[in-house]
Amino acid sequence: MSSSRLYRIVATFCHYGLDELIPPRLVPWYIKIFRWCFFWLRNKHKDKPRAVRFRLAIESLGPVFIKFGQMLSTRRDLLPDDYATELALLQDQVPAFDGKIAKNVIVDAIGGQLFEQIFSDFDEKPLASASIAQVHTATLMLDEQPQKVVLKVLRPGIDKVIKADVAVMAKIANVVSRWLPDGKRLRPSEVVAEYKKTILDELDLQREAANAIQLKRNFSLGRDNDHILYVPEVYSQYCHKNVLVMERIYGVSVGEVEKLHELGVDMKLLAERGLDVFFTQVYRDSFFHADMHPGNVFVDITNPADPTWIAIDCGIVGTLNREDKRYLAENFVAFFNRDYRKVAQLHVDSGWVPPQTSVDEFEFAIRTVCEPIFNKPLAEISFGQVLVNLFNTARRFNMEVQPQLVLLQKTLLYVEGLGRQLYPQLDLWQTAKPFLENWVKEQMGVKAVFSKVKENLPFWNEKLPEIPDLVYQYLKDGKQAQQQQVALLTQIKAQQRKANQRLVYAVLVSSLIISSAVLFA
Repeated sequence: MSSSRLYRIVATFCHYGLDELIPPRLVPWYIKIFRWCFFWLRNKHKDKPRAVRFRLAIESLGPVFIKFGQMLSTRRDLLPDDYATELALLQDQVPAFDGKIAKNVIVDAIGGQLFEQIFSDFDEKPLASASIAQVHTATLMLDEQPQKVVLKVLRPGIDKVIKADVAVMAKIANVVSRWLPDGKRLRPSEVVAEYKKTILDELDLQREAANAIQLKRNFSLGRDNDHILYVPEVYSQYCHKNVLVMERIYGVSVGEVEKLHELGVDMKLLAERGLDVFFTQVYRDSFFHADMHPGNVFVDITNPADPTWIAIDCGIVGTLNREDKRYLAENFVAFFNRDYRKVAQLHVDSGWVPPQTSVDEFEFAIRTVCEPIFNKPLAEISFGQVLVNLFNTARRFNMEVQPQLVLLQKTLLYVEGLGRQLYPQLDLWQTAKPFLENWVKEQMGVKAVFSKVKENLPFWNEKLPEIPDLVYQYLKDGKQAQQQQVALLTQIKAQQRKANQRLVYAVLVSSLIISSAVLFA
């Protein structure tokens, strides 16, 4: 099936004339001959602008490509405006499937009788349609009072399409890994395997429900900055693998920048809180929403001077272990302090670059790329050029891609892209630096030591009564082991003595035989 899917991908790009995007001078002659052989795959949409064709091609290829387009839509610094505007339509305006089919899926999952008892006003017209699922509104008839909810339904047969796409991506990754100069360093097979796990997890809406509950709990503990993010209530008792029931929220998409301006929203505060939400999820909770494109992020504008972020669609989340968090935080802090020497050394210590890398040369290369962008607002920074320069630097020093950080990198691109749209004058460095410095201090200071002791105290309390027995057993076993070692050494010495005696006898006998032979001769 992956071969037929590969053909469809190539055919789709040809039918929409996307091969025209490649400059002819970059296409080898044999590829031109190969393209000419597929004479039936002509551009069928010559009347449409290239940006529209690009969006339609991605849209027709399904969820894997749509998600890629969603990420690109937040990067207006990398794309022309017309392309970014077209790709923005992929966030929540994907063609819907029949609402009657959606209702049948819900009834089959929940049960016809229960559905009629607990839901009313089910709207067969979808509220929104995305790449993997679509959303319908209804009223949940609770005992206390009716509650407006949304029901998210997976597209029928979407799992087969995704598995076929991932199989094609795996084949392409193998080719890239084997034949391209940077193939091994980029580790495309590992990245595809990580992406496969992530997107297949997204097909389980019960997992998404659990993720949303966890994220809501993380921002509902009464801490200082918990009010900056709201996660809708999930009614897990009615959720199934292909159906999710969730509180309906009312807000403005974070992508509707003009509308937010018209409503008088404090855009600077909103952008700063976006960064706060990101770093809080990553460093405080080690659990972050990894699909924060504008279709999944809204703003509560009840009080425009105090806007709150609203996050939905928690199908993709990421986690970081303690070591990755520590290295990342130290890298960020060193970077914000312009301590490029420490950044280079941290990369070597973490194993992200080969151990034989020259720290002096790596430090100089990082400084060359990063120094020009400091103390500048987002509007004055060409991140496209910065990314190109960083990629060239990584390639020069054989830096490997870290598959466990791919989701974090993607999320950081989303957040930076949103920040650029909301408040281009935002000083990314000064906003993030205090947060990361405080986090490093908490993790590595005196407070961190006491927290670690407090965390392990129950374990130590449990093991404390056993310590005398463990010490006695250790000493007893140590004495027995010492006796066994003495006996073994004595045995080895005896065997060595016998071996030496045999060697002496053998030398004497050999000498006698040689002497006798000489005398006889």
